[in-house]
This record gives sequence, C-alpha cells and structure tokens, in this order.
Amino acid sequence: MKTQEDISRILTTLDQLYPFDGKCFLNYKEPWQLLFATMLSAQCTDSRVNQVTEELYKKYPSIEAFANASLSALEQAVRSTGFFRAKARNIKQSAKKLLYEYGGELPSDINLLIEFSGVGRKTANVVRGHIFNIPSVTVDTHVKRVSFRLGLTKHQDPRRIEFDLMDILPQTHWIRYNQQIITHGRQVCTARNPQCSICKLKKDCEAPMS
Repeated sequence: MKTQEDISRILTTLDQLYPFDGKCFLNYKEPWQLLFATMLSAQCTDSRVNQVTEELYKKYPSIEAFANASLSALEQAVRSTGFFRAKARNIKQSAKKLLYEYGGELPSDINLLIEFSGVGRKTANVVRGHIFNIPSVTVDTHVKRVSFRLGLTKHQDPRRIEFDLMDILPQTHWIRYNQQIITHGRQVCTARNPQCSICKLKKDCEAPMS
C-alpha cells in the first residue's frame, strides 16, 4: 500500500489537474431527481442520463407523478439508459417509498437509503455527498479501476474499495477524489488503451505501462 507521502503527492497532483468545483456530473434540481438520475446511470453514461432526464423530469415533474406513473410508459421513457425494465420498476417503487414513508424528504442515513429499490452504496453515497454534503467515497467503475492501478487498494469488491479509500484518504478529499478520479478515468486512465505516456500520475501507478 502507499505511504502517506505517496497519497499526499497523488492528491496534490489531482488538485492541480482537476480543480474541484463541487459540481455533480448528473443534472438535477431536486434531491429526489439526483437519486433517480444516479439509479439510471448504472451501466450508462452520465451524458446519456442527462439527455434522458431532461425530458423525463418534464414528463414526471414530481415524486407523485413517478409514484403514479404507468410502468410501461416509464419503461419507454428510460429505455435508452439500458436495463430499462428494472430501472423503471425501481424508480417507481422508490418514489412510492419516498412519498409514503418519508413525506418526499430523502433520508441522509446510508442504511436507510440502501433500503430503496435499486439503491446500493454507490448511489447512496452520491446522494449523501451532493445533497447532504456528507463526506462519502463513491466507487464506480472509474474509481475502482484507477484506485487499483494506483495501488490505493488491492481489492476488486466495491465495498472493500470504499473502506480502503476511507481509511487512507483524508475526509476533506473524499468527494473531491470521487470527481477527480472519475474525470481522470474518462480522459486519461481509460479501461482500454490508457494514455500512460501523458499521465501525470504514472510515477505512482503500479499497473504495467501501455
């Protein structure tokens, strides 16, 4: 595992490369909209989700609208995000739970959030970080891949990676690290053909160079 000096250098480099502005990659106005958008983002790009939710939130402008939506119509509305039947079902069920059990107010407790249909720790942590400003580590495919390559974790299981990162990163960097690593994973440290020759983190990378 990395030393604190290594970690400090990595974080400093990330801050220089990707100044943190706190902006979420997913578009939303209401807290519940971020919950549903994050659910839609599973196995789908953020840009596609943003295209879909632009029209989706016009068609269904409230939690009540989602709770009362025709499941078949909702499926068609989110079809292009993939796994649309499961996503539509989970969103409708979550809307009902949010409306009738919580009066439309999202809980901040991760143990309550993961009780919603289709919500795992990743989705819950996105909500906690952006809605409640609670320091949270969100492990998506980019965070998983880049963190492993940097030697910040030896695990492949997202939950274990989350706790590894929580152990070694200062809380003040948790949300920032999520955003920075996702950006780096999209632009430089891609899954296929990573651009190692231009990577500013290559000195700390433990993966074979491309």
